[in-house]
Amino acid sequence: MSSITSAPARAAASVTVGTGALGIDDVVAVARHGASVVLDPGALAGVAASRAIVEGLAADPEPHYGISTGFGALATTFIAEERRAQLQASLVRSHAAGSGAEVETEVVRALMLLRLSTLMTGRTGVRRETAETYAAILNAGITPVVREYGSLGCSGDLAPLAHCALVAMGEGEVRDAGGVATDAASALAAAGITPLHLAEKEGLALINGTDGMLGMLALAIDDLRMLLTTADVAASMSVEGLMGTDAVFAEDLHALRPQRGQAVSASNLRRLLADSPIVASHKGPECTRVQDAYSLRCAPQVHGAARDTLAHAASVADAELASAVDNPVLTLDGRVESNGNFHGAPVAYVLDFLAIAVADVASMSERRTDRFLDRARNQGLPPFLAHEVGVDSGLMIAQYTAAGIVSELKRLAVPASVDSIPSSAMQEDHVSMGWAAARKLRRAVDGLSRVLAIEVMTAARGLALRAPLVPGAATGAVVSLVAEAGAVPGADRFLSPEIEAVSALVARGEVVSAARSAAGTLD
Repeated sequence: MSSITSAPARAAASVTVGTGALGIDDVVAVARHGASVVLDPGALAGVAASRAIVEGLAADPEPHYGISTGFGALATTFIAEERRAQLQASLVRSHAAGSGAEVETEVVRALMLLRLSTLMTGRTGVRRETAETYAAILNAGITPVVREYGSLGCSGDLAPLAHCALVAMGEGEVRDAGGVATDAASALAAAGITPLHLAEKEGLALINGTDGMLGMLALAIDDLRMLLTTADVAASMSVEGLMGTDAVFAEDLHALRPQRGQAVSASNLRRLLADSPIVASHKGPECTRVQDAYSLRCAPQVHGAARDTLAHAASVADAELASAVDNPVLTLDGRVESNGNFHGAPVAYVLDFLAIAVADVASMSERRTDRFLDRARNQGLPPFLAHEVGVDSGLMIAQYTAAGIVSELKRLAVPASVDSIPSSAMQEDHVSMGWAAARKLRRAVDGLSRVLAIEVMTAARGLALRAPLVPGAATGAVVSLVAEAGAVPGADRFLSPEIEAVSALVARGEVVSAARSAAGTLD
């Protein structure tokens, strides 16, 4: 499963982790762009203070969950003091039970950063050296091997987090900074990192959280902010190339329906189509077309709804990023309380919601691509945009590729969060499946990127075939960018490399950058 690789204009060199909330950009900087982690000294002092509370409770003859008891269905079993270190290590080893393909490096770095962020709140009761070890692993570029399957999203992402905790103990598998597979003990030794010997509660604190699903949500939000602007760029190219009208994007029309995302997308389309010679060429009374198809005319409504969905998802992510998720948790007044904050429902719901929006935006994009290829609907362009009609197939099968992806996106839009499989002897009898929702959203985001790339490639060829008419400045900049990648009109040739090249331009944010350089501000 590939990931979008667009970089922010200014990727942070380092991110400070303390008691305050991390931002989505902070997660992306560390996870995707290799920013280093700095631990706030004041927060480390708070970590040490909360550890003193745990050590006091550990000495209490009365049992305290997660400190002097077993876990889950074994929560009532008292554990003698001399066995508690073994209990914590055994917890991590047994819970590192993932299976399947390796999870992407950026996902693992995100979940480790987010677990570190919770440790630094002082609400988990771990030692300061435990937080320092996680920071050191991140800064050394060591990535624990986390497997695709294993999390039910409650109690958080147990198995993925346990694989990371195991590495901090000097056990398990990792990829070093160069991506080479090795054992954890060797990688830590090479980086000068001393493996952890877990104390009371620490094993539990390292695996109880929504960090995996939240990390993937943050990365998806970053991707979709760029891709939804790409969708506006692609739609503007299609409106122009299919001899559509920009009149329906007028600001006063969209003010009649004050949906925020819709207004943003309509504004983008107005900027992208401003002063287009092609649009101007058919604005006179000689044009008898009454209205464009929905896939052109209603682009702001659909793209805007996706933007509003994304804004809601970001608000949920922001709240989760400000959370201290652990069980039990140390309260501000020093109590140690069992709770259910590890349940992934809030995150799982919006992961599923985004998958629905992704599928719909891609579906509309594919319909615009298809219109370019049908001579009955493409306003005078050759069938399939072929060079020699009857001999060449043009972009016929590129549309098949887009259609196949859209069909898969519709399946991926089926929510994971409505499912639940009880576990832990019915103690954990309702789970979120948030990890699964996040994994399928990553695949959906990749699919949307490729569908938009095929539309951009198709529209660029259609616009080139409108010569001697020329596109506007913004869309023309994208046509030139696509041409530099080799995707130009002409006789049939091996098409897959061109699709991959334009897909890379989309994924790196270069299509948006090219359009923005000519259009000015794009949201």
